[in-house]
Amino acid sequence: MRRFLLTICVLSTVWGVDAQKTAPKPAAPKGRNISITLTPLKNCKVYLASYFGQGKALVDSAYLNEKSQGVFKGPNKLTGGIYFVVSPQYTIQFDLLMDAEQQFSIVADTALKEKAVISGSAENDLYKTYAAYTSTKGASLAQLENAYKAATTKADSTRLRDEIIKTDKELQDYRENIIKKHPGSLLAALLGAMKRPTPPAIPIVNGKADSTYPYRYVKDHFWDDVLFNDDRLLRTPFFESKLDDYFKTMVSPEPDSVINEVKYILLMARTGKEMYPYLLTKFTNKYMNPEFMGQDKVFVYLFENFYAKGDTVLLNPASRKTITERAYSLMANQLGQAAPPLDLTDTTGKTLSLYNIKAPFTVVTFWDPNCGHCKEEIPRMDSLYKAKWKKYGVAVYSVNIYENEIPAWKHFIQDKKISADWTHVYETKAAKTAVEKAGRPNFRQLYDIYKTPTVYLLDKDKRIIAKQLSLEQFDDLIETKRKTTKN
Repeated sequence: MRRFLLTICVLSTVWGVDAQKTAPKPAAPKGRNISITLTPLKNCKVYLASYFGQGKALVDSAYLNEKSQGVFKGPNKLTGGIYFVVSPQYTIQFDLLMDAEQQFSIVADTALKEKAVISGSAENDLYKTYAAYTSTKGASLAQLENAYKAATTKADSTRLRDEIIKTDKELQDYRENIIKKHPGSLLAALLGAMKRPTPPAIPIVNGKADSTYPYRYVKDHFWDDVLFNDDRLLRTPFFESKLDDYFKTMVSPEPDSVINEVKYILLMARTGKEMYPYLLTKFTNKYMNPEFMGQDKVFVYLFENFYAKGDTVLLNPASRKTITERAYSLMANQLGQAAPPLDLTDTTGKTLSLYNIKAPFTVVTFWDPNCGHCKEEIPRMDSLYKAKWKKYGVAVYSVNIYENEIPAWKHFIQDKKISADWTHVYETKAAKTAVEKAGRPNFRQLYDIYKTPTVYLLDKDKRIIAKQLSLEQFDDLIETKRKTTKN
């Protein structure tokens, strides 16, 4: 899936107001004009780059003349954020802040990167002061932490811990002071986005400490100083990591919980020219093939509520086709839904229906007799079946996905002595042709078979309980469900 880089075009109109009484204000400079002197480099290109989500991207170049002078110049302003100058060998030299004022100069030396001088940018003046302070405090904090680890007495440990707390508070207070004194600055926005809330003392409710309070407080205030439509946040190294941390530590993996969070974030980001498509793409990629079972419901939600309602214009044709086909493959096999009907043919030519099987649990497995992984997993499944599942009343509906591999399929079943109690079936060529002519989805689409083996666990009513787990996980789930049913 490609990432989207959308160009923001700002159109402005200047209206005159009684020119005889009020002198016209000079028009704000358009575009960017950033002069750079970077010694000792000469007669070569240097680059301006920025963070972009979890990656980095080159956004401009300047040719340095015999005097090591050049200009990053263009008709449009760059999106604000953290940028850096890059050498011809693509080595980062130093970073800077890019705000709305993009008419400034840089003088630097590749041997003295930390002493780069940026003139004409109040934002970078503020950033330089901040960087110097935090560098000093950060070094002090690191020394204290090392000393704390090496402390040999309780008194030293206590003293050092108190100093660490004090120094850390000074650092946090300094950042808070910048946010308060320079509320409209880019640095204030970045510092606000970096913050992670610290919960106050746990309250006592009816004589008991509320143990869930810290979690609830942090979750409720996690995004207090973040505007999700602020495109500048994409050009930082911390926004996406903070977002990932939020979903990992603050959000239940249960799909409906994830959907609520994704819905809110995308709604808030909707007016972000770059942020909105970036986040929509990120969530699409994450939940199209999710980490946790059932979270593909989030991807289906995104398709139905965003792409199907017009956001496919953000996609190229190949991506649009991939997303649409994947969504339709997943719609029919969500957890809790009734499994799509299967009426396939067994080794004797008899049609056997999935829904005619009466069992407390049915395992539906789609496999290929020539698939190396299947050659390992199907016999392992058979061993589990013979050792445990059969006595539990578990049924297995086993589907060979290739109609032209019948001899290999039958040979594998006989050679590996796969249980005759399984329902062994396949789709005949005639049945496959009939489905195609009728324009109906085939079983590969209905069960989202893009790898083999693909396995589902159904309950007695043929509702989907689980899918795409390991055999051990399926076995544990069957054990758990049996115990729950008995109780």
